[in-house]
Amino acid sequence: MKKATALIAAFICLFAFASMSFADNMKEVEKPRVQQITGEVVTLDVEAGTLIVKSKRQEVALETDEKTNVRIGREKKAFADLKTGYRVKAKYIRVDGKNRAKSISIMSSTAEAMK
Repeated sequence: MKKATALIAAFICLFAFASMSFADNMKEVEKPRVQQITGEVVTLDVEAGTLIVKSKRQEVALETDEKTNVRIGREKKAFADLKTGYRVKAKYIRVDGKNRAKSISIMSSTAEAMK
């Protein structure tokens, strides 16, 4: 009887520890959350593929890669088509401590919007 009770207790402890480590592994697999900023391009480095977008509340530095989509409406554009002063909506994720742009939608430039 003592052996059966000890065996059941050991099985319960093993199951409890295994489920805790499984839950920790599940947290690591979560996808990064997509964030969005709408604002003006204040700094742009085409060669490095970086830009800074400033909204009313914050400034966000973004990096781009070959997967980043740049568009005006439905028309696909190149990153080099961006200019300082353009109003954009950027969707990005945080990867390795940096903000990587997934998509950049060019809305207008502030000069064009003023006309």
